[in-house]
Parts: sequence; C-alpha cells; structure tokens
Amino acid sequence: MKTVARLDESAKAYWGLIGIVLVVVVALLDLLTGYELSFSLFYLLPIAVVTWYGGRRAGLAACALSATAWLLVDVLGGQRHSQPLIFVWNAAIRLGFFLIVAWLLTALKSELERERQLSRSDYLTGAASPSYFYDLLKLEIDRCNRNQRPFTLAYFDIDNFKSINDQFGHSTGDQLLHDVVARARRRLRKTDILARLGGDELAVLLPETNQQGAPTVIASLQEALLSEMKLHNWAVTFSIGAMTFPTAPATPNEVIGMVDALMYTVKNAGKNSVRYSVYAG
Repeated sequence: MKTVARLDESAKAYWGLIGIVLVVVVALLDLLTGYELSFSLFYLLPIAVVTWYGGRRAGLAACALSATAWLLVDVLGGQRHSQPLIFVWNAAIRLGFFLIVAWLLTALKSELERERQLSRSDYLTGAASPSYFYDLLKLEIDRCNRNQRPFTLAYFDIDNFKSINDQFGHSTGDQLLHDVVARARRRLRKTDILARLGGDELAVLLPETNQQGAPTVIASLQEALLSEMKLHNWAVTFSIGAMTFPTAPATPNEVIGMVDALMYTVKNAGKNSVRYSVYAG
C-alpha cells in the first residue's frame, strides 16, 4: 500500500510539473502575441490536464498559477486600465472561472470513477461483476499459458435457493447471497477473485493454486459456507465444480464452460458435493 501511495504521489508531482511547463508556454505565447489576441481558452489546457490526471489539489494550484500568469502578461504586455485595481479584478474573475472549470472536471472524474467501480462489482453482494470477472480470468489465462503458472477455477451453485425465496421472500434470499459472499471472502486470499455470475451462481478464481492445493481450499470454503447457512437455519447446500488448469484454453468462455459442466454433474448426482478435475490440454 505504501508503494502504491508513493507511486500515486509521484504521478501527481509529474503532472504538476507538466502543468507548470504548459502554463509558462501559454503565458509566453500570450505575451509575444500581444494583448489584442485572447489566449483565455489556452490557459484552460494546463488546468484541464493537471486537474484530470493530477487531482484536485494540483488542479487548484494550476488555476492559481494560470490566473497569476495571465495577470503578469497583462501588466508586462502594456495593457492599460483607468484604475490599477482593474488588473486585480480581472485576475480574480479569471481565477473564479478557472476554479469552476476545475471543480466541474473533478466532479466529472469522480462520477466516472464511481460508475467504473459499480460496473466492476455486483450491486447486491459486492462480488466481482461478470464482465469484470471475465476480464480478470482472461488475464489469468494469458499468464498461465505464458509463464506456466497454474490456476484453479471453482463454480458454485446454491442448492434449493429458490425455496428460500419462496418460503421467506426475496429479501431473505438477498441476505443469504450477501452472507455467502461475505463469509467466502473471509476464507479466501486477497489475490483470489470471487464473482457472482448469475442469480445464485458464484465463481472463485484461485491464482497460483495447483491440483494438490485446490481440494483443500475448496473443501475449507464449502465447510465455512455450510456453517454460515446453519447459523441462519437456511436449508441450502452447495454444488461445486472445480478444475485446475496447468495450461488453459484461450478464452474465458471455454474455461467457465468446463467448470460449469462439472458443477452440473454434481447437481445431477444429488447436490451438496464437489467434483474436481484437472485440465489435460
């Protein structure tokens, strides 16, 4: 986390420096072309760049620097006013305009980031969304085939989930899904990816997990989930298909299809069990 923070601060410092350079370039061009040609839009360029990539504080600094540079250009460029305070007034108005632009850009970026985060997670449980999970699985497939690093994918189906909705209502079903994801996360590593792929179907991606380690991890996870269900007196179990991939097919659809088929063999054989396999390639 400290490394990430340092990288973030370095990036902000970099964009702050870029902003200073851009403001100086615009101010020099403004000074050389004279006060008759307006450069107001060009001062917005460093403000927009620095605010978007460097953050709010850097953007505010770029606003102040741009307003100050514009004031200096007016004074040095021979601009004349009936009252000296007009220079200050104009600079204040420009600063206010720049600050509004920076605020709007910051708000826009925050909203886009919020939408991006929402698109990555399931709204109900907080697990990874299907689209985000497919992207991460594709990266893991590529890493596996490139570096010969195995991974395991498990597909969970909640047995008798419909009966919970029918008996207790959908709010209880939603709570069950939420609790399943929360309990599973407590058992998984930070590097493992838990996703909700359907109404009551979950997938767990276990990077760096081979055929010796996978059964232990999956069995421990199943035991934890069954214990959670017993705490609430929910008569549900879990049918699980799990496959380890020393190498992998090229697409996430192929990988998920294989593991999904394993899960359905468990469903058809009576539910509440695990079927393991290893991809032979």
